[in-house]
Amino acid sequence: MTSASIARVLIDSPLPQLDHPFDFRIPPELADVALPGVRVVVPWRSLKNGAAGYIVEVTSDAEFTGKLSDLGEVVSPARVLTPEVWALARRAADRAAGSANGILRLAVPGRQVRVERAWVAEHEEQGADVAPPIPQVSATPITGYPDALAEALAAHDRIALDALPGVLPGPQEAPVGRWAITLAEVALDRYAAGESAILVVPDYRDLDQLLLALEERVPIVDILRMDAKQPNPDRYRAFLAALEPRPRIIIGNRSAVYAPAHNLGLIALWNDGDPLHAEPLAPYVHARDAALIRQEQSGAALVFAAHSRSVETQRLVEMGFIRPLDPQPRQRPKIIVTEQQDQGEGPAAAARIPSAAWKAIADSVREGPVLVQVSRPGYAPMLSCKRCGDAARCTSCHGPLGIPSRGATPACTLCGHLAAGWVCATCEGTEFRLVTRGTGRTAEELGRAFPATTVIVADGEKTVLTVPDRPALIVATRGAEPIAHGGYRAVLLLDGDRMLAAESLSIASDCLRWWSHAAALAAPGAQVLLVGVGGELARAFATWNQAEFASAELNDRRALRFPPAVRLATITGQTDAIGEVLTSLEGLPAGDILGPVPVILEETGRPTGESRAVVRFDYAAGARVAKELRAAVIEYATKRRAPRAGARPGRAAPTLKVRFDDPEIRL
Repeated sequence: MTSASIARVLIDSPLPQLDHPFDFRIPPELADVALPGVRVVVPWRSLKNGAAGYIVEVTSDAEFTGKLSDLGEVVSPARVLTPEVWALARRAADRAAGSANGILRLAVPGRQVRVERAWVAEHEEQGADVAPPIPQVSATPITGYPDALAEALAAHDRIALDALPGVLPGPQEAPVGRWAITLAEVALDRYAAGESAILVVPDYRDLDQLLLALEERVPIVDILRMDAKQPNPDRYRAFLAALEPRPRIIIGNRSAVYAPAHNLGLIALWNDGDPLHAEPLAPYVHARDAALIRQEQSGAALVFAAHSRSVETQRLVEMGFIRPLDPQPRQRPKIIVTEQQDQGEGPAAAARIPSAAWKAIADSVREGPVLVQVSRPGYAPMLSCKRCGDAARCTSCHGPLGIPSRGATPACTLCGHLAAGWVCATCEGTEFRLVTRGTGRTAEELGRAFPATTVIVADGEKTVLTVPDRPALIVATRGAEPIAHGGYRAVLLLDGDRMLAAESLSIASDCLRWWSHAAALAAPGAQVLLVGVGGELARAFATWNQAEFASAELNDRRALRFPPAVRLATITGQTDAIGEVLTSLEGLPAGDILGPVPVILEETGRPTGESRAVVRFDYAAGARVAKELRAAVIEYATKRRAPRAGARPGRAAPTLKVRFDDPEIRL
């Protein structure tokens, strides 16, 4: 072979056995366009039209000693897979015992032909010798933080940043959270130095806030939004712009952490404890983990910012891997913890609000908007039997029954089956009792108590992003709270005891994060009232010392060997296959194996026919465990298995699923 005449191609396939580059000979007519990062089609015996893929390397050394097939076609000259993103995808997938293709589907959007052709033509017209533009902006002091923050960014340090609470006016007097102003100023610091920044936030509400904060500080042409809600052409256009050799500020959801960026100088994650940062598709790599890997590879600054620090970030802080930085001086909302005992009479009792909190709402709502946070959307999200008290279950799928709106017939919250003629399976009762009150019922009760006040509902079904600075009661579920102009005059946090009753290892940290986010929306000096919660969690919230609670939570998990003190890997599949995999992990240092046990579908309580084992191990053993489990998945996928008795012809073979750091495991 002549110099640089071999293309190593990663095939776009979900099959784990194909998750490695294949060598193809580059024919002379493709030598000028067959470059690393381009999309190609290669001949493939089982596919009539060939297999799609990316060239990840061009070399003169073939790993295959036989005769190589010729590269079939270069789809486009656009080099959409950069070496940095390919290295990130490979390493992140290996750490999670998964396929790099699973990550590249997030990193590289689907091709939009017209958008790509226009972009290629524009760059061919400009030529390759055009120097990248120099940003014509200057960095400004990062409001509320010491000079040490700017120094740490310039040194490309790793930082855990406690965000300032509050709401400030943005463009056209639109309200913007102070956290968004801080991230915009942090990004501007690197952008002014000629470096790109990637800002990753959980959802579209946060993206809108961040965009408002950036618009007054950075030329709009250099702000690239990569959002799953965008039309495909717009998202692909932003992706192609990120490939250009000029500094950009890239904002988006979890997949934006894989965005290409010229001279990357900053990766920032807002609220890394939010479950929306966890990728639900294989190989399930959390945005936090991808950011840590990319920071190590690129040497960029890394910022984890939040009102309530996650336990995972606290572990990195205590290891000395990340440097904590607090605002100077520290600011905190005026938080009051109230016990849910003396509810008084009349409307206050009906609305499950203590009399002291009720009086605070009545006084505050005369001046402006008041936020009431509840745990569930809907009218009555959960019902029970009035006679025996057992949870009311659907007769079709055994899911929980609820009332979606006032006057509606009770129905299953899972399958939608109407519960007309329902009979309790325990006592044969036929009447319901409300167990929880959702946004609809709470709004109804508050509307009766304050007949002259506007009541606004904001939840998953009714999206409200901002509210004006005038008297109103806003009833919202966690995470759906609108931003009020000037901040809320009072914030009431209800259903704390019900939130804490959820079966989750991280529920205490989650509640602290939900409450902190809502409290940060209060106006200066406004009261924030937490109802019905006490103990260390309430104390940490009242003193605005979330890091102290995260440290205590981490110590408890170390004692119990729970994540993130250790790592977990779950193996799901047929029991005999799991047994073979677990045999390969014998002798694992400082590790233990739980199970296998049958997998039960939580909504119905019925077995799925599969089993699951949990492997618990120290971080030092992570590379070995990932390698062994990946090898087991590939072996299982390629093994020829005789069909089981009674199996239908053509039915898909059972699979073996491996997931690292599974957040759904309840220890």
